Amino acid sequence: MDHQQAVRKRPTIRDVAAAAGVSRGTVSRVINGGHWVSPEALAAVNEAIRATGYAANQHARSLVTGRSNSVAFLLTEPQHLLFEDPNFSILLRGAAEALAKREMPLLLMVAGTPEERARITAYVTAGHVDGVLLISSHQGNPMVSALLRAGVPTIACGIPLGFEGKVGYVAADDAGGARIMTRHLLDLGRTRVATITGPLDTSGGTLRLDGYRAELGDRFEETLVAHGNYSRDSGNRAMCELLDRHPDLDAVFVASDLMASGALVALRESGRRVPGDVAVGGFDDNGLAANVHPALTTMRQPFERISAEMVRLLLEVIEGQDPAAITVPTSLVLRDSA
Repeated sequence: MDHQQAVRKRPTIRDVAAAAGVSRGTVSRVINGGHWVSPEALAAVNEAIRATGYAANQHARSLVTGRSNSVAFLLTEPQHLLFEDPNFSILLRGAAEALAKREMPLLLMVAGTPEERARITAYVTAGHVDGVLLISSHQGNPMVSALLRAGVPTIACGIPLGFEGKVGYVAADDAGGARIMTRHLLDLGRTRVATITGPLDTSGGTLRLDGYRAELGDRFEETLVAHGNYSRDSGNRAMCELLDRHPDLDAVFVASDLMASGALVALRESGRRVPGDVAVGGFDDNGLAANVHPALTTMRQPFERISAEMVRLLLEVIEGQDPAAITVPTSLVLRDSA
């Protein structure tokens, strides 16, 4: 059998209608949601679809419904971070699994440069996807404004700074988690607790710093704060900076596990023992924490729940509901570093 013959023999709506004993219009209504179809006809059509092996033509369906039946996973970071930072791949996998249950494909898009942002904005706002899962959006990101202007349903991972109330989101309890970790380090008897922040144009960066500051209260010192950008190198540089300023520091809360892995290298190269001289706590628990040396005490983000909730909220917005916001708790995971 050649390819053209195989294509011609693919089951059609006509074949399904004949097998079910109903009209093609009834089959079409079943495929597009089952509205105005009797339970008997619905059961007959579903059985005929199974028996014939019919697969709906998504392009043809999109012409009828005005939808693409697909969703974009939009990472607004440089491309290399997709592979360097485990958080993004975990969220991507979770979102893809949640959408697969609804037979919706997930399109991965990375917009870390102005050129990428312009190209992807044009694609998304042209209606090629039904909605966007927005990952790691920084304050002032022009893509968020463009998505809102075009009316593209969007749900963010983390609070979209500057767009609260306009864009729905799912966020970890960043401030609460930072307070728990800082309190843990203090309860170990540490008295000089420093922090390495994430980027302060993100909600995770600002709220984890806020939680650290709130837990220290009157003991807070600005010089015990160094800033990173969630990369391993920035954690290394910030740790060196803190050691130069405060050789006597005895604990550090690092706002991501990837930065903490860089901080551990800096501490080792400086001759400090972890946790003997300096206790180290991270934030994420994305698999990396258990595999560094020493194994990292950290705050666990429930990534699978975050991605599943993002998909759920996005599908609600696509269906016309108002955007909702959810904050999920984090939990302390004790290992060797603190």
